[in-house]
Amino acid sequence: MNREELAASIDHTVLGPETTLDDVHAVLDTASEYGMNACIPPCYVADASEYAPDVTLATVVGFPHGQHAPGAKLDEATRAWDDGADELDVVINIGRLKAGDVDAVEAELADLVAAVPIPVKVIIETALLTDDEKHAACRAAAAADADMVKTSTGFADGGAEVEDVALMSEYLPVKASGGVGDYSTAREMFDAGAVRIGASSGAAIVDDYDAST
Repeated sequence: MNREELAASIDHTVLGPETTLDDVHAVLDTASEYGMNACIPPCYVADASEYAPDVTLATVVGFPHGQHAPGAKLDEATRAWDDGADELDVVINIGRLKAGDVDAVEAELADLVAAVPIPVKVIIETALLTDDEKHAACRAAAAADADMVKTSTGFADGGAEVEDVALMSEYLPVKASGGVGDYSTAREMFDAGAVRIGASSGAAIVDDYDAST
């Protein structure tokens, strides 16, 4: 993987509750400079799509806990697409999954995927799941025709782990997110099967790559 390929595999992210429009613009400026994607809060998508039309723009749905009503998630997804999002990162209903109601999780995801013509990544929040639940979540995402599964929101204790990325990659391409702050860690995730990295330190990862080559 060369520098350009690495940068294009990173979603440079700002999603904290105190995120301002200036913060989003800063992330977009950095993403554009480095050739990265950006992942931002949904309230800023319309502005961001005008501010940095060259940047592949992802936003989140049902974030961060996944417990929005299905209709609310659907509305949020279609609004984000209308506003200019290129990709969606959707949090599953973790409580329903843990209660064994996998059919409801799959149905919610399938309706959302069918409603938008852009890639959908499904956040399963691995730190909160057993291995059996991780398998169930990934099967539901694949059955719903999602494009990718993602490890974490960054708002639970724990982030991306190599073992989880390997497990998830049995089903769909994986976005490793949470705790990936340098190139060495990113490379471990890629080696385990990830195809995308989500990180607030995207520029640092690319700079670290430059320093190591």
